[in-house]
Formats: sequence, structure tokens, C-alpha cells
Amino acid sequence: MKETITVKAEPRDRVGSSAMGRLRREGRIPAVVYSEGRAGENVQIVAHDFAQMMKRHHSEQMLVDLDVAGGKPRKVLLKAMQHHPIDGRVTHIDFYEVSMTRKLRVSVPLRLVGEPVGVTQEGGILDHLLRTIEVESLPADILEEIPIDVAGLAVGKHLSVKDIKLDPAKYAIVTGADVAIAAVSMPKAEEEVAAPAEGEAAAEPEVITAKKPEEGEEAEGGKEGAAKGAPAKGAAAAKGAAPAAKGAAPAAKGAAPAAKGAAPAKEAAPKAGKEKSEKK
Repeated sequence: MKETITVKAEPRDRVGSSAMGRLRREGRIPAVVYSEGRAGENVQIVAHDFAQMMKRHHSEQMLVDLDVAGGKPRKVLLKAMQHHPIDGRVTHIDFYEVSMTRKLRVSVPLRLVGEPVGVTQEGGILDHLLRTIEVESLPADILEEIPIDVAGLAVGKHLSVKDIKLDPAKYAIVTGADVAIAAVSMPKAEEEVAAPAEGEAAAEPEVITAKKPEEGEEAEGGKEGAAKGAPAKGAAAAKGAAPAAKGAAPAAKGAAPAAKGAAPAKEAAPKAGKEKSEKK
């Protein structure tokens, strides 16, 4: 026979976020009782008593007797709970009053039992893939959890929803039959990153400081440099060739060497002087 779970509550007239905050600081949990055809009823529950009760149960969806002070106990479904995002304590509860002759759909937790042979003997790992399933049943038959025996699982094997055996006269599983619940697989090998061989320096990225000229640009740059350099050399030669103006043609051809060596230029001056004396 299933255990009867009783939750004691008190009527609540305080509403609003600030009032709820004060209520929680006083050690109370705000709750609402919903029922078909009636507005929600506001109640409050002692937080410590509720936490102690939940430690003995695994499911958050279970049938309880709600005993509100000044009223008659009612069969209600613990439908939903809200938790604090940091410490996990329960901050709000929704109850739903049920008819004991009408089937309900609830989420039932799956608990894995045993150690798979694929883990203990073959070095595999167990993956728990599905935590709850949807089941329809009468309120009196609601399951708190479903144990799943995984002891016979070898590496590469799995259990799915169709492997769960429940009394078809009481329960109807809504979750898809082919959904996997648990599986055993070999751990994936970690990829090793090859270290550089001893004596080999790691390749350094190339630092681009300036745009490299293209081959065509390099050639054109050379021509421009040569063109600029030619007049400069010719100009130097022209200065040295002034005394030998009459013999310009021969001097022009040898202008470049004359610029490099000053001696030939000095020799040109006496020759020019001799020619002037002869004319006189």
C-alpha cells in the first residue's frame, strides 16, 4: 500500500512581490491550490517541514493530502515548484486538486540501478540520456520513480523507453518508444598535439613592414634610377669638358671615365692652350 503524504498549510491573504519576500524571510513558502471551475486559493506552508518531507521522496509530481487549517484535507497533485536560482530552496508551490477517477499525465523520474558490465569489465562509460518520461495513470497509481536495471549493458548497447515494463492496465507511456534512456560506450581518445622536435624552432609569423614591389615595378624603378643617374654623371663630365669645347665629340664619348678619374681632365687644359698659341 502506498504511503499517504500529508502537507499542512495555512490560508494566506498577503499577495504581491514585496509581501512574498517578507513571507519567505519568515520561513514560509507561498503556494496556490488550483481546482477545476474555481479560482486559485492562496495558502502558505512552513518551509522547514516541507523540505524535510521532500528529502524522503524523489519526484516533484506526487499525490498528497493537503490539510489547510480550518478545512477538510483534499487530494491534490504537487504540480510544480519554483526554486531559488542560487541556493536551490523552494520559493513557490502549485497544487492541483484532482478527481480520483480521472487519469492524469505526469512526469516520472527514471533511476538507473546497478553497474553495467560494459563499465566494470570492458572499460566503457555509462551515459544517462533520459531523466524522466511522461506517463498517464489514475491519481492513486502515480509513480514517484521508475527503476531501470542497467547491469546487463555491454559496450555499444543501450536501453530505450520500449524496454520499460509497466502494467498496461494502469499505465500508458506517452514518451516515444525509441527514445534512448541509457547507453554504454568507450571513452573517446584524446587527440595528442605533436610537440616540435628538439632543436627545431617554432615557425615565427612573417612581419610585413612595407609593400614589396612587383617584378614589373622593380624593373621600372631600375630604369628610372638609371635615367636619373645618367644626367648627373654627364653633368659632371660637361663641367670638365668646357676647356675642350672644340673637341666635344671625343670628350662626350669619354665623359663617363673622365668624371671618375680627374687626371684626364687636367691634361685637356694644356692641349687647349697649345691650340690657342698656334692660332696666334
